[in-house]
Amino acid sequence: MPNTRRRLTGEVVSAKMQKTIVVSVATTRRHRLYGKVISTKKKYLVHDEHNQARPGDVVRIVESRPISRRKRWVLEAIERGGHSTAELREDVAALDAEVEEVTE
Repeated sequence: MPNTRRRLTGEVVSAKMQKTIVVSVATTRRHRLYGKVISTKKKYLVHDEHNQARPGDVVRIVESRPISRRKRWVLEAIERGGHSTAELREDVAALDAEVEEVTE
């Protein structure tokens, strides 16, 4: 029997809880009558057993049994890693140093 559980791809919005992340999934569809493109976002609480996802990561989640009151999804894979704020600060500091060298 094939695995028929739903899979979604979204971006990690928050990873402040233990073993739980918040994933925002954006979907677009056309209105039946008017044909206008409608985009919606929905947030899912996702079980992350090893606390490996960080905000900004693009992840694939899979439907599972209920784990808690609002948690019914499990992290399957991290598709693309995002930048943490510490990494961005380091990048900005390096760019500022290069700009100062050029302007002097």
